[in-house]
Amino acid sequence: MAISEDCIITLRIQQLQFLIMSTPLVDLPSGKRITFLDTPGHAAFSAMRSRGANVTDIVVLVVAADDGVMPQTIEAIKHAQAANVPIVVAINKCDKHDADPRKAKEGLLQHGIQLEEFGGETPAVEVSGITGLGLPELEETVVTLAEVLELRADKGGAAEGVVIESQVEKGRGTMATVLVKQGTLTVGSYIVAGTTWCKIRSMTDDKGRPVKEAGPGAPVKVIGWKEMPNAGDEILQAEDEVRDFFVPAHVFMALAKTVVENRITKQQRETQLRDLEVINDKRRKDKEAGTMERAVEKAQRKELWMFHHGMIKDLPDAANIINEDDEGDTKKAKVEVKEFRAVVKGDVSGTVGTVIDCLNGLCTPEIKVKVVGSGVGNITDGDVQLAAACEGFNVKTDRKIQHDASVARVPIKSYDVIYKLLDDIKLTLGEMLPPIVTTQVNGEATVLQIFQINTQGRETKAVAGCRVTNGSMTKIGRVRIIRDHKQIWEGELETLRQVKKDIMEAKKGLECGMSFNDFYDFKEGDVIQSVVTVTTPRSYNT
Repeated sequence: MAISEDCIITLRIQQLQFLIMSTPLVDLPSGKRITFLDTPGHAAFSAMRSRGANVTDIVVLVVAADDGVMPQTIEAIKHAQAANVPIVVAINKCDKHDADPRKAKEGLLQHGIQLEEFGGETPAVEVSGITGLGLPELEETVVTLAEVLELRADKGGAAEGVVIESQVEKGRGTMATVLVKQGTLTVGSYIVAGTTWCKIRSMTDDKGRPVKEAGPGAPVKVIGWKEMPNAGDEILQAEDEVRDFFVPAHVFMALAKTVVENRITKQQRETQLRDLEVINDKRRKDKEAGTMERAVEKAQRKELWMFHHGMIKDLPDAANIINEDDEGDTKKAKVEVKEFRAVVKGDVSGTVGTVIDCLNGLCTPEIKVKVVGSGVGNITDGDVQLAAACEGFNVKTDRKIQHDASVARVPIKSYDVIYKLLDDIKLTLGEMLPPIVTTQVNGEATVLQIFQINTQGRETKAVAGCRVTNGSMTKIGRVRIIRDHKQIWEGELETLRQVKKDIMEAKKGLECGMSFNDFYDFKEGDVIQSVVTVTTPRSYNT
């Protein structure tokens, strides 16, 4: 038995292979049965930890004795406190040589966790996931706290629960992991979750065994959904006490459909109201802008009339100011915002939502990440046609889809670890950003004297007699001329000579003659710099 670190759970039974919520039902040595809800510890899965805190009756906050309180620990504490759920602290890794449980306990005090040994009410147990140290004490603490809090639920009446996770399994269709909170869920019942409903065709427990009913606290996988519910949706059973009067099943199905239709209608109305608010806000801003423009124009006309009638001496320059502003707005409009389009497909709905939240958080003023589609299941032809890039999390792609994507030049990327996904996306976004262009000065020379050199017949040409003061001057490449700390010209050298010999490079301390392509307005004291343009690819964080 191992315990996870820095996340809200009620005990860690095994290492998670994929980033989803785990809900095993465990029989304790005391004869008690507890459902453990495990959530990922990565910072991206904040929504999962928040749902976990609101679903569980007791939160076990696991803190590593060697690391102490980490950012995810602080976030988990906030979720538990917001949900008003009692906390049990498990100090993990106490078997390590550098473990310091007291440091972790003192760190918790700074975030409002008052432990019993410091005069508070929150119990803390020192454990080890490797040796099993303290795990019996942790189980006993959880069971005792549950008894003290009198955590009870009624098995009778309509079932209520919450969707922990949902996914599509090949050969079985859409299924959802449901945690029953009250009542008893039975095969054949009609339930509603969010904007979808289900006639339960079959249920399996956490070990994959078929079950006919599930009582309070039991996690089951429910099959029979018309559409996939969202993680966190509340479950309500359409049946009630009228079951005793042998009401036909189609009545319950009609009731479930009616509830879902009403919810969809309400959702559409809320969406319309939000859209209407946006439209009205835009109209209001446009009206205010128009009023301001008319007021400015009226003021300009008044000042111009007063100027022509001798009431003011200076011609108003408001028109020039407006033109400058318009020019500034035009420059701002020219800033190109690149767009990274993606379709996100995942094995479970909670993971898809998390990945979408992560991608939306990667937007910058120069690049916009747009999720054009998402869903649960494997990548399809429609996904390839929809996106300019397809992102898959723990999903499969058959050869035909891969071929079609290759023809359409749509990259398909599959991940099973969120660290790799985020790192890869940031690398891709960095490649889309314009590179950083810098100018590097490799050498400087000062013009000491100007010579007139005969070229053809009586024609003369000005040549700058220079001394190299820093670095080296090369004939190949660009040079610029600086006068009074300002650049007056940039171009290429026409000649670089020492006495009458053409040279390719003049190093520090050497005197040489320089002439420039189509530029002759140099003077004594000018500084000539040999420059190189360096293009550096940008990363997402720069």
